[in-house]
Amino acid sequence: MKIKFERERLKIFFRIGIAFCGLWVFSDLFANTETFFQRLWNNVWLTSYLVILNYIAYESIFPYITFKLRRLLIAPFLLFGLLMLYSFGFYAWRSIGVGLNLYFPLITHKDIYAGVQYHVTYAFSSLVFFGIVRHIYDYRKLKEATQQLKIEKQEAELNYLKSQTNPHFLFNTLNNIYSLARDKSDLAPDSILRLSKILRFMLYETNVPNIAVEQELQVISDYIALEKLRYDNSLQVNFNRNVEDMKQSVPPLLLIPLVENAFKHGVSETRNQPFVEIHLTIQNRMLTFIVKNSADPSAGAGPVKENIGLSNLRRQLQLLYRDYNLSAQQNESVFTSILTINLSSRV
Repeated sequence: MKIKFERERLKIFFRIGIAFCGLWVFSDLFANTETFFQRLWNNVWLTSYLVILNYIAYESIFPYITFKLRRLLIAPFLLFGLLMLYSFGFYAWRSIGVGLNLYFPLITHKDIYAGVQYHVTYAFSSLVFFGIVRHIYDYRKLKEATQQLKIEKQEAELNYLKSQTNPHFLFNTLNNIYSLARDKSDLAPDSILRLSKILRFMLYETNVPNIAVEQELQVISDYIALEKLRYDNSLQVNFNRNVEDMKQSVPPLLLIPLVENAFKHGVSETRNQPFVEIHLTIQNRMLTFIVKNSADPSAGAGPVKENIGLSNLRRQLQLLYRDYNLSAQQNESVFTSILTINLSSRV
């Protein structure tokens, strides 16, 4: 068994020792007013010994005792040694202080055994006190570390979901540009320019936890304009917004998956009168985002099987907010997505 003195752990025990000494000093303040300062110094001298002893006990000896056969055989000797250090060793430390004129012998004991019996309560009460405070401290640190690990895990998962969503978003956009280029459309250069704006946003603006609502709306508007280049005037797009404060924050690219879904899985599969209706309302920190789009009537009404965009969005919402709701419903030839978020419920 090796006894190692780690600086940070030793600091913790010194702080516990200060608290322990303070409790005894406080009791002496009322019980022995006339010798208060002598007892104060005596407590400091005795506590200095107990800090080191309790450090060795809790950081080396107690952790060493396990159910391994060799250690179990050694355990009684280690515990007996500790018993001697907390009793005769502690009294010997007092005697050293007396000999060096660093301890005031306010009480005279008739023999060593009487002195040990008198001081052993002080020593063993420190063992209990140090153990309780150390356990509380380690439990809090462990809880903080667990919470930090949980936060880091959630951030890693959130970044992973974003890394999935962004390529998915770009893939669909590039497909749109490819269609224009294949048809040798004059709109292809304009679409590339709009894509570059979206790429610039994704590269430089999405690495932060929040952006202003107006930035998110601008990306949605650019995306809608890019999608409209693929269609003639038969496509009807209506984008309404009622936002009380355009500067309030939302996570970047949080709303775009529902818009993207409306075009990729709705409008592109609609033959007659394709449309997209988008309504955004943010009032009193309550966000409501409704996206309706034309859909293939043959899909039928009922619950919807979520694609990667919707499933990733749902998981992001779970990581970001405590109060939200995301629903999607196919009704005859209309597909409706509704997202509500209490923006004040950010995790």
